Amino acid sequence: MDDEFPFVPTADAEEVSVEKSLRPTCLEEFIGQSRVVENLRIAIDTAKARGDVLDHVLFSGMPGLGKTTLSCLIAEALGSQLRVTSGPAIEKPKDLVGLLTNLSRGDVLFIDEIHRISKESEEYLYSAMEDFRMDIILSSGPDAQTVRLTVQPFTLVGATTREGMLSAPFRGRFGILEKLELYPPGELSEIILRSARLLGCTISQEACSHLSERCRGTPRYANRFLRRIRDIAQYRTGRLDGHRPGATGPLDLSLAFVREGLDRLGIDGHGLDRTDRKILELLLTADEPVGVKTIAVSVGEEERTIEDVHEPYLIQRGMLLKTPRGRRASPRAFEIYRPGVGTPS
Repeated sequence: MDDEFPFVPTADAEEVSVEKSLRPTCLEEFIGQSRVVENLRIAIDTAKARGDVLDHVLFSGMPGLGKTTLSCLIAEALGSQLRVTSGPAIEKPKDLVGLLTNLSRGDVLFIDEIHRISKESEEYLYSAMEDFRMDIILSSGPDAQTVRLTVQPFTLVGATTREGMLSAPFRGRFGILEKLELYPPGELSEIILRSARLLGCTISQEACSHLSERCRGTPRYANRFLRRIRDIAQYRTGRLDGHRPGATGPLDLSLAFVREGLDRLGIDGHGLDRTDRKILELLLTADEPVGVKTIAVSVGEEERTIEDVHEPYLIQRGMLLKTPRGRRASPRAFEIYRPGVGTPS
């Protein structure tokens, strides 16, 4: 491509900071997932009116739909402190002790990827969630000693992309279970308009609609694509040399910039990225269904990434079919991505 744009896909500390700045600061600002937000609002308001601690909450759904954001907004709405950790970080029960014993009444403990918490730690959480206590075994054998630790009543908020991996006893201890769905283009357009404004940019309705239809129904993709399109607009209009984009007026993210940005990101007219197309290319040329391990090796991705990120969207778009023998391309995929025809625009 002529006049190559120096695109760097990795996020640095500044990118992470920008991502956080685009998040809503209260439930009223949260766009989409109206049923989930309304249910949370009712639960929060009634719990506060009774002086009770909010029931434990479990969010499930594909990555990037707002599970972490909603967890932060729950703490904000309750006026409570938020403590954040992740399932892989809790390897042993002792990792829970410091977290739980430092909680004050009504605090919110958020565990991301809660399905990856160790089985042993999960069992310790049972009593903490239900009875607000933990029985810690100090030694083993006939002289084993147990110490009971009291935990202040708290709200556990868990986020998972694989609800089926949670055991029934663990899942049953959550009082509020909400599944987040993919966003329709209209709601994504609202998110894009809001984020563009916060980034000091303007974007036409036509450009916004074009972008929203290619964001995989996910706000995280919408904001990431938007930042890259902003970079292209800033680069093309010569707003460099350390000047902030809004220093001489808002950047206009035209349809041409949106199209160039999506093209450079490898996003086609159906919202599929390069890895999606690699998966389809493999399935389209295979003589029989293909297993997920083979797909992962062929496209150079982890199995979890294939199953959590790419497969759900391809299935939702009607391009991939899961069978007992493996994955295969759907008739619609053959119509759109016929081998040798090329990538649709």
